[in-house]
Amino acid sequence: MHAQGDNYELQKHTGNVSNIGFIDAVLMGLADDGGLLVPSEIPQIPQSKLQAWEKLSYQELTYEIFSYYTNGEIPQDDLKALIRESYQTFRDDQVTPVRKINDRLYVLELFHGPTFAFKDIALQFLGNLYSYISKKNNEIIHILGATSGDTGASAIEGVRGKEGIRICILHPHQKVSRVQELQMTTVHDANVLNLSVKGNFDDCQRIIKDLFADVDFKNNYHLRAINSINFARILAQTVYYFYAYFQIVKQTGKASQVSFSVPTGNFGDIFAGYLAKRMGLPVDKLIVATNENNILERFVREGVYQPGEFHSTYSPSMDIQVASNFERYLYYLNGENPGAVSALMNGFKSEGNITVGPELLQQVQKDFAAYGVQGEECLQTIGKYDKEFDYLLDPHTACGVAAYEHCSGADEICVTLATAHPAKFDEAIRLCGIQQEFPEEIQQLFDKPQYQTIVDNATDEIVAQLVKFFKD
Repeated sequence: MHAQGDNYELQKHTGNVSNIGFIDAVLMGLADDGGLLVPSEIPQIPQSKLQAWEKLSYQELTYEIFSYYTNGEIPQDDLKALIRESYQTFRDDQVTPVRKINDRLYVLELFHGPTFAFKDIALQFLGNLYSYISKKNNEIIHILGATSGDTGASAIEGVRGKEGIRICILHPHQKVSRVQELQMTTVHDANVLNLSVKGNFDDCQRIIKDLFADVDFKNNYHLRAINSINFARILAQTVYYFYAYFQIVKQTGKASQVSFSVPTGNFGDIFAGYLAKRMGLPVDKLIVATNENNILERFVREGVYQPGEFHSTYSPSMDIQVASNFERYLYYLNGENPGAVSALMNGFKSEGNITVGPELLQQVQKDFAAYGVQGEECLQTIGKYDKEFDYLLDPHTACGVAAYEHCSGADEICVTLATAHPAKFDEAIRLCGIQQEFPEEIQQLFDKPQYQTIVDNATDEIVAQLVKFFKD
């Protein structure tokens, strides 16, 4: 793997991480020069292999895809065991089942893991992988992450109580749903610290990236990344695009292109789809579904990437203005030129925006469609699909369905990613006049005490909390 740095002054250091192995890439998370890691090359899956993969279980497919990237660093039996352990906690045998809504719309249910959110799919695996590496290398791992709601709970669930690992998660104070907050803060394991930051997710994410860019601090405290800046997260999410496509082929009896509508705020989930398409999956459209925080929609439509006013919405996991994984897409958009990405990101830091010219914008619009869903439309979509199809959407998935309706043609098949169980966002569901029954695992959260530390949006205060936690 190699890095496409986002710090122009340190760009010369990018060469220090050229062609590092898979495990080193997982441990590094963010490159020392501040850039994100990408594969040295994207493997191309031939049609014959795609056809053979149609028959595989989710676990078998995960093994096949990861094998292209792990460089043989994890023995075959160990990798299979890691995958088996990671997905045995899921409530559906298919892990990510596909539900037919009508002849044109299918929903890929990604919420059957332990915390009822799509982040479980990557973070159950990454948590087990970190535990495996910790034991194999006899080293301490301190995981540091930021969450807009779902990553935190999934990451904590993936590593809670595991020897040799400690985890600290930053979340924006009172800007996640009640269930999301409870899933994180009712965990009382000694290796878990929740910091509730008086700010928004972008503030939390900025602090995380700054701390990982502080190489001395990162190395002294053995920091490892759990956010989607870690490429292993993206790779694990790539699997379900392939799996969904194969399920559509089985259900329709046709092997044709399929579109995906993806609720996304940090650009990680949609980038996983982009990677799958680059690997050879027959993807038609990749639809970027956002909410009122629609910086990504504006970029796809106008070629301007510029944060606007922050909005708290019914879909809080997408309440993000600065999307970390967007940087990875810029790398490919600019012909895999890390210098060009560094210049763009340096300009973004100083000027607050990135603008691409007509030629690159044309390529962007070949790669993606986009639609920003306003709050009332989100709620109307939940109500419509509950009434017409007896299918309850969470507000993020509703944004994906609304974007599908806006961007898809009459003869296209589209899979919308259902990123969370509706019980995680009952605030929005109740506004639609719908009463839902909570799964037992969620209902029991309301009776548990909470454990969290409320902190100011200040790096030095957060560093003090981390140092105390990691040294205890």
